Amino acid sequence: MIKDVQDQILKLKASNDTCILAHSYMSEEICEIADFVGDSYALSLKAKSAPQQNIIMCGVRFMAETVKMLSPQKRVILANPSAGCPMAEQMEREMIEQVKRAYPDYAVVAYINTTAQLKTIADVCVTSSSAVRICRAIPQKNILFIPDINLGTYVKEQIPEKNFKLLSGGCPTHARVQRSDAETAKRAHPDALFLVHPECRPEVVALADFVGSTTGITDFVANSASREFIIGTDNSIVQHLQFKYPDKKFYPLSKDLVCHNMLITTLSDVLACLEGNGGEEIILDEDLRLKAVRCIDRMIAYGG
Repeated sequence: MIKDVQDQILKLKASNDTCILAHSYMSEEICEIADFVGDSYALSLKAKSAPQQNIIMCGVRFMAETVKMLSPQKRVILANPSAGCPMAEQMEREMIEQVKRAYPDYAVVAYINTTAQLKTIADVCVTSSSAVRICRAIPQKNILFIPDINLGTYVKEQIPEKNFKLLSGGCPTHARVQRSDAETAKRAHPDALFLVHPECRPEVVALADFVGSTTGITDFVANSASREFIIGTDNSIVQHLQFKYPDKKFYPLSKDLVCHNMLITTLSDVLACLEGNGGEEIILDEDLRLKAVRCIDRMIAYGG
């Protein structure tokens, strides 16, 4: 049945001039029919260079918005309109404007996991893999880092020469994991290296052998001579790595490390988009888009 639906999708996307993007946290069966699989920023760049006029984003809303910002001439469809990101949606523009008034000499650095509205008041955007490099490179000494306090703490520790203002926000999925979960996993798998995403709590990150984005974690596994790994990010990555490296062993840090917003997108959603009766087209007001894309353009200028 799954293979039948996948075959239908592959036929339709070819005839409909459509490129399918799948975030790394998507299920394996969706990744198999995608033109590109990766993190949100990498997918946005792929969409920009793809020859197809139509883009289906299998991810969450802010990712589809980012694609539209960088490819305004293309038709961008969010495969499942209910797929949001709690972290991206937890801070309003008005709230950050108030904080900016209290800290006028602080540059606003926005994690890419933010809404288009929030990006309009950011000085520069960052990804989990580029945050340290860009925060170190920008000329401002004072930085208001939004919205993830855990990623912000990790960046702050790498750049002690700068001043950081952090707010209480973040990814509820990664923040759900406690130090005790990491200690339990390490005791259960003493020969495994512990690879963790910097959205996890600082006390969890402190126990890691490697800290990095989902792409960074995957690359670490590819280049490591080790045979066992505890994966400290969404459990979909455990599944993908097991498929890709069957001769290695992968263990989830916690059974609760699951983003339900990512899981909500199905193959049927993708098929419905291609058949013209599913998904949601992302429409951005041009003035909003131009204001929001500036922080992404600056990120690109600093080397992404």
